[in-house]
Amino acid sequence: MTDKSLPPLRAVRIMAKCPICERTATTDYQPFCTKRCANIDLGRWLKEGYRVETEEGPADDEDGGREPGSTRQAG
Repeated sequence: MTDKSLPPLRAVRIMAKCPICERTATTDYQPFCTKRCANIDLGRWLKEGYRVETEEGPADDEDGGREPGSTRQAG
């Protein structure tokens, strides 16, 4: 049983916004608006500006947080 009075559904495209400056994103640098905003985001990733919260601490590794091959200094 279908209702013939309703128009057919169609997809609505929402214009994406740049996550850095919130201007409308372009297809060349999607999801960013310009190369500048893309580079700002890349810089944040490289400088570890984005982090995922975990319950583990940095010293919760099995080796006590030391890098492999490192030696302890007697003191």
